[in-house]
Amino acid sequence: MAIDAGASDVAEYADWLRLTQTEGVGVEIARRLLSAFGMPSAIFATDRDALRAVVTARIADAVLKPPSAMRQDHIERALAWAGEPGHRIVTLADADYPPALLNIADPPVLLYVQGRTELLAAPALAVVGSRNATMQGLQNSERFSEAASRNGLTIVSGLALGIDAAAHRGGLHGIGSTVAVIGTGIDIVYPARQRALAQRLAEAGCLVSEYPLGMPPMAGNFPRRNRIISGLARAVLVVEAAEQSGSLITARMAAEQGRDVFAIPGSIHSPLSKGCHALIKQGAKLVESVEDMLEELGALPLTSLQQGACVVRPEEDRVLSAMGFDPVDADMLSLRSKLDAAVLQAHLLTLELDGVVECLPGGRYRRVR
Repeated sequence: MAIDAGASDVAEYADWLRLTQTEGVGVEIARRLLSAFGMPSAIFATDRDALRAVVTARIADAVLKPPSAMRQDHIERALAWAGEPGHRIVTLADADYPPALLNIADPPVLLYVQGRTELLAAPALAVVGSRNATMQGLQNSERFSEAASRNGLTIVSGLALGIDAAAHRGGLHGIGSTVAVIGTGIDIVYPARQRALAQRLAEAGCLVSEYPLGMPPMAGNFPRRNRIISGLARAVLVVEAAEQSGSLITARMAAEQGRDVFAIPGSIHSPLSKGCHALIKQGAKLVESVEDMLEELGALPLTSLQQGACVVRPEEDRVLSAMGFDPVDADMLSLRSKLDAAVLQAHLLTLELDGVVECLPGGRYRRVR
């Protein structure tokens, strides 16, 4: 809907909003009604007996009942929101509806979109993972996302802390940019700490929600919105995930939707690698570089993101060789490297400041790159 929409367009969108906000009418029932009767205006003009052939008596009565004052207020608020610059309401009947979502089993009937709507039709890669990511996971997410974006793929994620946020930051650095699919009303930023990132997305990327304005964060909304994250993308990359991670829900939905699933492996000792390793055992494709994904997707790399040169001195290289790639404590490192504890700590501090090593809880260290 554009800010200068005519009266007929406003009425049409009002009917779409009324349908999606009718009590008892979820996405599945709304699509059933649309399939049977056409546009929402035709649904509301249908008699009760015809509706009863498609839905229950209770839902038929709810459809024909005029909106309450509260629901009418919600509809008017949504229309006012859609009239602001950069805001859109996109319905199943609109040409701008994301074509990729039309191919999933349960496409949303209506989307609230803020930002660059055209990104919803672009070739995309979904990047998901843990909210409590390690430094290595965050760097992998941002670097893979930036490289994919520089090669023309739009990065899709969920605006959560951790891997999602890093993916969005990386996506913003490339021509593909990034889309955030959120589990609240589009006028609510959750978590609140993501407000600055959400503002950047609204300006240079895109924010999307299927939930009405004012919808607070509810636990059941987030797993459901994951079908949109995977549905918008050609493939899903899981960066870090515990065994019970919500990211595995996204990966499962992606597989059901016929999308490729990629996973980055990690240490066998890390709880945040368990989910990725489980996906690989189940058939997800192990990736070590963006080129691995681009080859699988049939895209030729246009550019490569360099890891960032870091000069490591011989003494520090000795520490890294002793460290390997799994977490290790300082005492074990001292034994392996045969370095005095004080000297070892000085090297570890330098490596940590250079972003080569990260300090984990419990006084353990792990190589980042």
